[in-house]
Amino acid sequence: MSSADHEKEPRSTEPATAPAEVADAEKNAQEVLREHDTASRFRMNLGVWAWGVGGLSVALTLFHLYTGLFGSRPSLIQGAIHLGGATSIIFLLYPASKRLSLTRRGVPWYDLILAVVALAVNLFIVVDYDHLTSNMVQILGFRDLDYVIATLGIVLVLEATRRCVGLPIVLIALAAIGYAVLIVGQSWENYVVGTFFTARSGIFGTPIQVSSTFIFLFLLFAVVLIRTNIGAFFNDLAFRATGRFTGGPAKAAVAASGLQGMISGSSVANTVASGSFTIPIMKKAGFKPHFAAATEATASTGGQIMPPIMGAAAFIMAEYTGIPYNEIIIIAIIPAALYFLGAFLSVHFEAKRTGIKGLPVSELPTWKSLITRIDLILPLIVIVYMMLSGFSPARAALWGIGVAFVLSFARKSTRLSFTGIIKTLEAAARTALPVIAACATAGIVAGTVTGTGLGGRLGNAVIDLAQGNFLLVLFFTMIVSLVLGMGLPTTANYVVTATVAAPILYNNFDVPLISAHMFVFFFGILADITPPVCLAAYAGSGIANSNPLKTGVTALKLAIAGFLIPFVFVLEPALLLEGTIGELIPALITVILGMTAIAGGLAGFLVARGRALDRTLLIVGGVLMVYPSIAVSAVGFVLAAIAVVLQLVRRRADSETPGPAVATA
Repeated sequence: MSSADHEKEPRSTEPATAPAEVADAEKNAQEVLREHDTASRFRMNLGVWAWGVGGLSVALTLFHLYTGLFGSRPSLIQGAIHLGGATSIIFLLYPASKRLSLTRRGVPWYDLILAVVALAVNLFIVVDYDHLTSNMVQILGFRDLDYVIATLGIVLVLEATRRCVGLPIVLIALAAIGYAVLIVGQSWENYVVGTFFTARSGIFGTPIQVSSTFIFLFLLFAVVLIRTNIGAFFNDLAFRATGRFTGGPAKAAVAASGLQGMISGSSVANTVASGSFTIPIMKKAGFKPHFAAATEATASTGGQIMPPIMGAAAFIMAEYTGIPYNEIIIIAIIPAALYFLGAFLSVHFEAKRTGIKGLPVSELPTWKSLITRIDLILPLIVIVYMMLSGFSPARAALWGIGVAFVLSFARKSTRLSFTGIIKTLEAAARTALPVIAACATAGIVAGTVTGTGLGGRLGNAVIDLAQGNFLLVLFFTMIVSLVLGMGLPTTANYVVTATVAAPILYNNFDVPLISAHMFVFFFGILADITPPVCLAAYAGSGIANSNPLKTGVTALKLAIAGFLIPFVFVLEPALLLEGTIGELIPALITVILGMTAIAGGLAGFLVARGRALDRTLLIVGGVLMVYPSIAVSAVGFVLAAIAVVLQLVRRRADSETPGPAVATA
């Protein structure tokens, strides 16, 4: 077990390995993470500058704790300190290229200069705040110095984002800047001051405002939770609850990775962290390497849509939609549950087809060992209770941090020394760096799209392409969201898709605002397991030593429910609680039946091994059942029923077929 209290507890779910093998596995996991996750490509040998990174990180975390307790500064100042501290740390911690993270010790002189300038241009806002927000600026205009500072600020944000998030979102931002300046014809001077000195849009718009007040505290909460070994508890709970059933190891991986992904904030990072444990167990149980990797990637990606945190995007969604956060996490429960039910069904039928059984109960963690650690979920309970009771997210996060911190002292293995507390504060800031950079760059995109009217033009283009057909509009919006979401972290992913794709639905059709935002949010996240750029699937294949593209295609099949559910809740908003219970129940029943048929058809097994005809009937019938129309669902039900009868007849015939004759003396 993960804590000292349970060291004598047998842990057969984890293969017994020599210390050298464990070290090799951890090294391999880190290499895979650095290969597929840009945020993990930080300098390994900081030398004396480790003190500088540590000091700035701790200071940044303490600033957010202080403002969380005593109130935020004005949004532009709060955002400037938030972003300035983060970008300066990024230039110290992340090299200009991937190879330099391993080959060079210390921090080169040019990155030291960039770190100082990044901090200075943001502190300029703090020092000169009264001038920048005064009426005199509106009358006399900005100074030449202001234009220089704003230009430097934008350039440094883009470079910091490239280093710790990746190139895709930077290219999107550059395209947005080019559109505003070259196509629309905005002057460079007006564009840069509007983007860097405005609290309502641009770099310091909604994403950074939410990041600087709510998201950072929740990331600190996640770090403190990890210090209490809640990940090991989730693993043990999942294996105990599902491990003994058909395909138990894979079902446990789905449950555990979904729970851990809820607090990790990264599909790729969670795939590697959880997959280092779950993928070998699935392979040992008999699942093929590509299937084990795809299962882990599918579940870890689904963790980003799991309430209450939803990859931290839920906080920004609350600001964009005007729907309170405590309502959003309730609205998201049914779609998230259906996603994981679909993954469970896919895993179950694959296990039935291949004859993979569950684990013996004697090899699973005991309920007693779990009950003695049940207190580990208390911080999550506290946060959810407080938010549902109407407390602000910041206040709920602070209480959650406090409870988790106190619980860390309950066990010797998690008890924090003074050094441990400092390292926790530093780890929180490091965890937040990619999120802060991504939110700042996403703010550039969002500000440009809304300020230039680009969103409306894109919407008209999609509608013209679909010739006004609503289902085709939904399909093209899905494609746009998948493309925009490729390679982006969850928060930036949502900001970009919500700004560019969501207005296509709610501005031109009678689609509820929350349905449109959840639609693009789902597909932006699913880009992590959608070929060809399926980073979570590729990361899982690195752990499993499987073919990356085959893993991605398999993950796409396992997550098929995730690709259908958004269409359903747009066509039937009752699934997002935008309707009556009389509308919700029939929709849920037909969706679940349809998902079951589709999963069985794709796996090639429902009640018996499938053949081309009955598999086709199951898939087509399942899709028709998922469509929210009683008449259409009835046709789908009939097709699926025919397929079930065919499989039952075949199973009966196979059971009555006599085996080979046995020779007797």
